[in-house]
Amino acid sequence: MSTGCAGDTADGTPPHGWISYDFAVLRVVPHVHIGAFVPVGVVLHARTSEFIGARLIKDPAELRSRVGDADVELLARYLESCEAICAGDITAGPIALAPPSERFHWLTAPRSDVIQCGPVHEGLCEDPRTTLDDLFAALIPEGRRA
Repeated sequence: MSTGCAGDTADGTPPHGWISYDFAVLRVVPHVHIGAFVPVGVVLHARTSEFIGARLIKDPAELRSRVGDADVELLARYLESCEAICAGDITAGPIALAPPSERFHWLTAPRSDVIQCGPVHEGLCEDPRTTLDDLFAALIPEGRRA
């Protein structure tokens, strides 16, 4: 996994065999007026592979241990809908039927809500699914309490 673009060729394209991707951390902001947040997942988009995916903490018990004073059942449903949007699941509404790039930009758009997105970063990888798992493991701490 690479999280930088140092290996780009002179014309700015990734070297042969590498896939360019964008990713962002999804975070819960239980008290929007305070601004403190807890990371709960990662969404990754690799445009040239038409890949979009999310790895999220959706278990209410785990969410409760991180953001105990939030409505964790409702929060889990919202996070499940984010995952369904990535998957293109029609039950997630019209945005789920949009092309992967539009879904990624919709999920990562700034909002003042309980679920927010951190800055979008870019990188190079060989396999977006593996990179999504690696980023989730690296960026979403296990058992961290809010």
